[in-house]
Amino acid sequence: MRKISVLNGISLTLRHVILLVLAIFWLLPIIWLVLTSFSATPGMNVRTFIPDAFSLEAYRLLLVDTTDTVVRFPVWFMNTLKIAIFTCLVSSTFVLMVSYATSRIRFRGRRTLMSFSVILGLFPGILSMIAIYFILRSFGLTNNHWGLVLIYSGGSGLGYLIAKGFFDTISETLSESARLDGATEAQVFRLIILPLSKPIIVYTVITAFLVPWMDFVFANIMLNSGIATDWTVSVGLFRMTQRELIHTHFTRFAAGGVLVSIPISILFIIMQKYYVESIASGSVKG
Repeated sequence: MRKISVLNGISLTLRHVILLVLAIFWLLPIIWLVLTSFSATPGMNVRTFIPDAFSLEAYRLLLVDTTDTVVRFPVWFMNTLKIAIFTCLVSSTFVLMVSYATSRIRFRGRRTLMSFSVILGLFPGILSMIAIYFILRSFGLTNNHWGLVLIYSGGSGLGYLIAKGFFDTISETLSESARLDGATEAQVFRLIILPLSKPIIVYTVITAFLVPWMDFVFANIMLNSGIATDWTVSVGLFRMTQRELIHTHFTRFAAGGVLVSIPISILFIIMQKYYVESIASGSVKG
């Protein structure tokens, strides 16, 4: 027994050491980015991990400087926030409705449709970006924020599996009782299911919000007019790392990366309890 307990102790210690090393490797780039954002040097500094001098100038230039025609961070931030909010509303509605329909409503071809949706979801959306670009261009929706909302929201219903798994855990008896009292399917969904589904709603909202907030590929393809005020944060920050700007704007790029991460970090901290609970519940029957 003593030998087993010693081996268990060594195994536990080894696992913690490995996790500590991985955590350090994961945190180092983030720490470097934060430190660089406070650097007094405007360009990239690769000589030292900690800057030689600290300053808030990068944040001031990023947020309040109106003389720079290239950097429009407040405008980029609001563009991204607008796209993310509308995408979040549309996508969350699609996902919850599709999840409820596949979980509670039995109709012909249901399993075939679910299987087809899962298979279709295995293909990355980036494969279709050229076709999507030409389709939206024919409708005049390139260089248009509403076109991006359509792109991010269009296939969101395919991500129904986790929410469906959560709805499967809610007792069918509640829905049947409501139907016996004369409630329609829409009323059952709105008055019975949704009030009991706060964790999965939180998970769906966060996931839908993150897609446009972090996307670069589709935004860079669609917003190609060269007008800085049309860009999202990801496109704008990327342009700041171009060869002609990196030596004068890299510290501001780092500051922008820090500012972009703040809303998501706050959102996760506030909603962490529901987020974890929704994943755990949704994986039971998903």
